[in-house]
Amino acid sequence: MRGTVTDTGPGESSGAVPAPPEPVRSSWAAVFSLAVGVFGLLTAEYLPASLLTPMASDLGVSEAMAGQAVTVTAVAAMLSGLLTASLTRKLDRRFVLLGFTALLIVSNLLVATATTMTVLMLMRILLGIALGGFWSMAAAVAMRLVPAALVPRAVSVIFSGIAVATIVAVPLGSYLGDLAGWRSTFLAAAGLGVLTLVFQFFALPTMKPRNTARLGTLWEVLRRPGFGLGIAGMLLVHIGHYALFTYIRPALESVVQVDTGKLTLVLFVFGVANFAGTLAAGRLLEYSLRLTLALTPALMGLAALGVALFPAGQIGYVALVILWGLAFGGVSVAWSNWATRMVPDQAESAGGLVVVGVQSAIAGGAAAGGVLFGVGGVLTVFTVSGAVLLASALLIAWRVAAPRRGVGG
Repeated sequence: MRGTVTDTGPGESSGAVPAPPEPVRSSWAAVFSLAVGVFGLLTAEYLPASLLTPMASDLGVSEAMAGQAVTVTAVAAMLSGLLTASLTRKLDRRFVLLGFTALLIVSNLLVATATTMTVLMLMRILLGIALGGFWSMAAAVAMRLVPAALVPRAVSVIFSGIAVATIVAVPLGSYLGDLAGWRSTFLAAAGLGVLTLVFQFFALPTMKPRNTARLGTLWEVLRRPGFGLGIAGMLLVHIGHYALFTYIRPALESVVQVDTGKLTLVLFVFGVANFAGTLAAGRLLEYSLRLTLALTPALMGLAALGVALFPAGQIGYVALVILWGLAFGGVSVAWSNWATRMVPDQAESAGGLVVVGVQSAIAGGAAAGGVLFGVGGVLTVFTVSGAVLLASALLIAWRVAAPRRGVGG
């Protein structure tokens, strides 16, 4: 029967870690309610990007200062991702998740009525707490909603909320902001949160706490055989991606030579490809976790080097950008699945470490991309990042443990 994690293949850790009992039947309504929750959280996180100018003007601050609303959210998400498992270990997971959705609502409501930048920042910290905590728990909760064989598919559905938010949040926020003002946009986000809370209230089952995590558990998890090396591989993948993604617009304008009229369309298609990749990764993970972990950065690296080094023509360049979006769609799904399979007995702590790694990589990738851009322009960014992505794919294929759920014993 299922219930252990068996490590196979080169570079993988030995032994078996007991996994918690899996559910007998699937609760897909609960899975979809979590996907809606992820969509609401990521939409709220991205909104300042499309509303920066009117927010800054209304609050009497510079756009640079208004942009720090994104920074404080990311920092709070990192801390929340680290601390959620230990601070909520005695609480029903259903109530914890509902609490995070309630924080989303409160944050958006109070941002919409904020009269000073200080109040707005404090409310964005609430959003960060909800975002980091929800994300760190997502894969672990999926393990309690569907049988083990369907966990990769369930996680891909949950994380599809990220891809959908990437597609619609910025253009929709910009449209609503122009139509009714930036405050009304955050009120609409709060309304979405209310609908999400109702959906989750009826869809999520009771999930009694079975977590023994404490702060020291994070260090214990990092010391598990193969886990630290895997996190290093994950960091390389995300740093490579976010160095690229930060400069996607200059690349489209200068290399692909997409004019302003087509720029939005190409970015939209990139987002759609990202969404499709998220769902496809769920199926691929059911076949092979190792293949998914290594293939996604390999395809992203080839796409980046293709844009930088080969005369592909505009159609060819756009195809490479779409390939990049498709491949990155599988990254979050794959690494969240990897973390829970590596440490099934402390899945929430493992998820928190993944959240911290990703948030750190966003900052590190953007900073590294800025240095490379200053040195040699967008072609240098894509060349070096492409090489980093290919190197990470090799590291993952050869050295990173890729456990699978055993069917015997």
